[in-house]
Amino acid sequence: MPIAHIIGLGKSGISAARLLKREGWEVTLSDRSSSPNLLEQQQKLATEGIKVELGKSFEPTESIQLVVVSPGVPWDIPALVTARKLGIETIGEMELAWRYLKSPWVGITGTNGKTTTTALIAAIFAEAGLYAPACGNIGYAACELALAEKQPDWVIAEISSYQIESSPSVAPRIGILTTLTPDHLSRHKTLENYYSIKAQLLKNSQLQVINGDDPCLRQQGLDNWPDACWTSIKGEKELLGNADFGAYIQDGWVIAQSEKILPADALRMVGEHNLQNLLMAVAAANLAGIDKSAIAQAIAKFPGVAHRLEHIRTWEGIDFINDSKATNYDAAQVGLASVSAPAILIAGGAPKEGEDGAWIDTIKAKAAAVLLIGDAAGIFRDRLEKANYNTWEIVETMEKAVPRAAELAKQNNAKVVLLSPACASFDQYQNFEQRGDHFRQLCLETVSS
Repeated sequence: MPIAHIIGLGKSGISAARLLKREGWEVTLSDRSSSPNLLEQQQKLATEGIKVELGKSFEPTESIQLVVVSPGVPWDIPALVTARKLGIETIGEMELAWRYLKSPWVGITGTNGKTTTTALIAAIFAEAGLYAPACGNIGYAACELALAEKQPDWVIAEISSYQIESSPSVAPRIGILTTLTPDHLSRHKTLENYYSIKAQLLKNSQLQVINGDDPCLRQQGLDNWPDACWTSIKGEKELLGNADFGAYIQDGWVIAQSEKILPADALRMVGEHNLQNLLMAVAAANLAGIDKSAIAQAIAKFPGVAHRLEHIRTWEGIDFINDSKATNYDAAQVGLASVSAPAILIAGGAPKEGEDGAWIDTIKAKAAAVLLIGDAAGIFRDRLEKANYNTWEIVETMEKAVPRAAELAKQNNAKVVLLSPACASFDQYQNFEQRGDHFRQLCLETVSS
């Protein structure tokens, strides 16, 4: 019986273990943590014949034929380098799923905009009567779909740079590149490295859809992607490449591959960036042969994405908006630029590398006050002071931030309280979803009705 080792006891790791077990492998899962939740999972998986090692790091041995890596595990940790030197096949969970899922894929990658674009595409395919669940960074783990009795008509996969790095064979029918700004540089070192990983997914794809309004992607231009479907919210004249193949907004209409599809204002989400996401989703659906009436109906019904400019409530004329998914400066700048001014901004968390100039400029233009939480609070304070912005307060926690934001909003006649952290969540939360859920709960429970 072949032996496999899976690193990471999250949703992806567990579904990968179950898939390999079904396929006749002897499977061990390991995780460096040993939390009560993981101990419970350990006992459950033991009843399925899957061994789980908690509180220890993976150590490769020559008896192992396959190592499967969960998305958050760095690709270059010493144990994985050693495994590859020993000739042990080392892949990501998404690569494993690709080997067993025979459906066509739409693969969505990029720095920002992935989740909204993925959710829009999944909604359009569902409206057309197709079983096309979202997976990867949102929705299901890809291996969960491979395990299911009913195989999808299409796989709609949000794929991070980490997942592309460890999944060299994944070759979508349609590959989408949303945006490119510096992110995850602590792992990828340079923007060029980061771009080349993202570009690999598109090179593997039969058809490419690229956001032509993104400056960095536009710079890559036609030399790299002459046959892509380029998109632009600025009209046909701004398109790169073949206008008949591209997608754009002209005279208030979304036009894809020379067809009028739907009015651009059918989408209820605010911000230019969401029009860009809309264009990429419509272009992909049109290339997949989805009927334009289904596209239009899905967009008209689309409620938005949790944690991305998600409207929580309106209290005394003040909108409380959850943008917890804004985990870098670029996403946070886009979020703040999209809401009405003046706004009270809640920012901070586990800080990331990156260029924060545009974000700071938008704060100066739109924020009546900034409340700072988490490990980044002191760093952000220093940056704001250096930029001569002084209406900040360090409040440290979300519990303190939400009621104080409501108070400041009333004092400043602010229209919006916005959580848009510009940071990862791992200093105080397990993930951005938990952070956004906590913000939502506090907005609903602690802000006086």
